[in-house]
Amino acid sequence: MSQPNAPALPTHAPMTQFAIAGGQLLIAGQPLERLAARISQTPFYVYDRGLLARRVAELRAALPAAVRLHYAMKANPMPALVGLMAGLVDGIDVASAGELKIALDTGAIAREISFAGPGKRDGELRQAVAAGVLVNLESCREVGILAAVSAELGVPARVALRVNPDFELKGSGMKMGGGAKQFGVDAEEAPRLLKEIGAAGLQFEGFHLFAGSQNLRAEAICEAQQQSWALARRLADHAPAPVRCLNLGGGFGIPYFPGEQRLDLAPIGANLAELAARAAAEMPQAELVIELGRYLVGEAGIYVTRIIDRKISRDRVFLVVDGGLNHHLSASGNFGQVLRKNYPVAIGNRMNAAEREIASVVGPLCTPLDLLAESMDLPAAQPGDLVVIFQSGAYGASASPQAFLGHPAVIEALV
Repeated sequence: MSQPNAPALPTHAPMTQFAIAGGQLLIAGQPLERLAARISQTPFYVYDRGLLARRVAELRAALPAAVRLHYAMKANPMPALVGLMAGLVDGIDVASAGELKIALDTGAIAREISFAGPGKRDGELRQAVAAGVLVNLESCREVGILAAVSAELGVPARVALRVNPDFELKGSGMKMGGGAKQFGVDAEEAPRLLKEIGAAGLQFEGFHLFAGSQNLRAEAICEAQQQSWALARRLADHAPAPVRCLNLGGGFGIPYFPGEQRLDLAPIGANLAELAARAAAEMPQAELVIELGRYLVGEAGIYVTRIIDRKISRDRVFLVVDGGLNHHLSASGNFGQVLRKNYPVAIGNRMNAAEREIASVVGPLCTPLDLLAESMDLPAAQPGDLVVIFQSGAYGASASPQAFLGHPAVIEALV
């Protein structure tokens, strides 16, 4: 029995982006069971076009018009989804030649594509120059290769310098800058490399600064943006040409775990408006860019897996489903979590069920790591029911070891 004054346990942020009707979750207006029949097999990921467009519109309304919005497709490279996003945002950021091909195939404008990554192969750099995309330089090595490719093709490589800043994005899920990092060029080394870029005849266009990701604290994001601006402003004095593009990165997070609250966009919008005004006065040729992946697509997708078996082991309920960490590594806690925490989970065809129980959801793989939900309060479920994992539109299928143990690959659908 709980103690009268025991503090309430933290709960997940409400998952209100999808409607409910007849006890079923609705995805783009379609009942989940009917959608599962349409897709024809489980497990699957499904992404809602309307929610993707709504998220971009919400951002446009909150951010100043002068700030350009890019989609970082590493969050979700599904071709149909990338094609949709290419028509909604101002540019696409890729991290490999494979992603570059998808972006170009979907009709994204080459001039509005940027290519980042700490280990670009020689052939990838050649492809980038030939395509006319912006290369975010991350080492001295890339300068020489790009100069040789430019001479061969008769086209000057378009480059921005990715800078590893001398600060971190406080409270971020993953720190991408500050300290010793494999990403970019250390801020103190940047003036020397800018001189090399000029001597090599590359077409310098600006800076790329990405301090961290998955941050729910608006004040931390604003502070990092201010520090990024100050750093870029100092480095601009060493640049071989005027700054035309200043990519301030992203870092916008979404609530995954109990106790997390949604990011407040208002102070970020106000902060960017201030920076845009300063840029107009101090870097008049520069466009400010925000690069977002997870924030744009994460909440528009769910992972759906069907219960195969219901097992009781020493009074604990285990719902065994037909997909696991092989399809959704993040939800299993094996994609960056130090201490495993549950994603928001539901029984998608029993959303209004009165009977509830404490149950764990486990996948079909023969490893104890294959755990999708641990001791969660869920509607009492049976084999055939559909388990839904919310917040699954980013770092899902493409970030999971789908070949592990030879189970079928997961299906993805855009509706």
